Amino acid sequence: MTSTDADPAGTLTIHSSFLPHTDPEASLLFWRDTLGFEVRLDVGYEGMRWITVGPPGQPDTAIVLHPPAAGPGLTDDERRTIEELLAKGSFFGVNLATPDLDATFGALAAAGAEVVQEPTDQPYGLRDCAVRDPAGNMIRIQQLR
Repeated sequence: MTSTDADPAGTLTIHSSFLPHTDPEASLLFWRDTLGFEVRLDVGYEGMRWITVGPPGQPDTAIVLHPPAAGPGLTDDERRTIEELLAKGSFFGVNLATPDLDATFGALAAAGAEVVQEPTDQPYGLRDCAVRDPAGNMIRIQQLR
């Protein structure tokens, strides 16, 4: 038995993550024009829109921006709860990393990104900052070591 037979994690990679958007054009401006991600797919379906973005040069890593609460089986109350949590910026997020945190933060702040936290040396050993995308998703960015 090889490690891939007994341990599927030995062959798994993180391919894509999902974050909600509340305005696809505003999300494009942030993810494509402010962060510099490339658009890989832009799909419309039954009046909704899914946009797949990813960092240039990293084709195996992507974020799918999707309408909030688009999944089947949700009640109207559940959809409303998800949308309320999203509006507070406390429901979804992603952590990114960069070799130059201060330059990245400076570019994001200059482009008008909603700043949550300026670059900070955390007591647990990381240096990071935080911004929100137009839907309220928390984007934490840490300094690569």
